Amino acid sequence: DRIRAGMPVLGTCAGMIVLAARVEGGAPLFAVLDVTVRRNAYGRQVDSFEADVDVRGIDHPVRGVFIRAPRVEEVGADVEVLAEHEGHPVVLEQGNVVVASFHPELVGETALHEYVLRKV
Repeated sequence: DRIRAGMPVLGTCAGMIVLAARVEGGAPLFAVLDVTVRRNAYGRQVDSFEADVDVRGIDHPVRGVFIRAPRVEEVGADVEVLAEHEGHPVVLEQGNVVVASFHPELVGETALHEYVLRKV
């Protein structure tokens, strides 16, 4: 209820799955972001990797850790893609909801958190 009422929220990795309206092979939970996601789309644990991602609205590349990360397969008309990695959306925003396929916090990156805090 709070998210739908406008509380800013950041979902990273599994948080993206929890917030997505559609999950391939699964049931959505909060369904507050008009996207379809596929779980573990970047491979297994051993396929984990780090990458610098250029995010619109952030003045430096954001370092992200992709660990069994979800991939966005479909994006709704009201969803803004803020960043892509290898042609796939990895940071998205719809109103008060911001999501990332990766973990910025595992490398001490705070720019996405600060981006969301500016919405408060």
